[in-house]
Amino acid sequence: MCIPQGALRELLVRKAHRAALAGHFGQNKTIDILKELFCFPEMGSDVHKVVSACSINHKTKSQFHQGLYSSLPVPIQLWDNVSMDFIVTLPRTQRGKDAITVVVERFSKMAHFVSCHKTDDASYIAKLYFKKIIRLHEVLKPSSCILIQNSYLTFGGVYESCLELGSCSALSSTN
Repeated sequence: MCIPQGALRELLVRKAHRAALAGHFGQNKTIDILKELFCFPEMGSDVHKVVSACSINHKTKSQFHQGLYSSLPVPIQLWDNVSMDFIVTLPRTQRGKDAITVVVERFSKMAHFVSCHKTDDASYIAKLYFKKIIRLHEVLKPSSCILIQNSYLTFGGVYESCLELGSCSALSSTN
């Protein structure tokens, strides 16, 4: 179906870009979706306008990292260096939990998976760490806590959770 220039065309591009279940697609995927059903001139430039104006894309899509990556410090003993990541927007459990905090001890690669709510704040995440990790292994606070950087790093101020643990915090990028 050929779509004339106007508000309908812009609406179709926005709908294809903001797929309800899959999130905000990039320019190429949006064009592919539109080409399956529609045909109109300057499709690429119309899609580019919508995608480049999308504030959610600017916040969540990774930027190309230029320069050298710096390696993470090599741990020298157990529980001296941990990394934390979050798996979010999971189906709710019977207790209402919808996220998982993943804590990995980097020396032995031991991992703990702690259920939580995606709306938990930094102080609650720090309390979970003390309750589930420090109590279980009878260890002191880690000297460094590395957060895996992803689009959900705003997890209730999760960066501050390592600071509340009294750790020297760093960010690592998965991109």
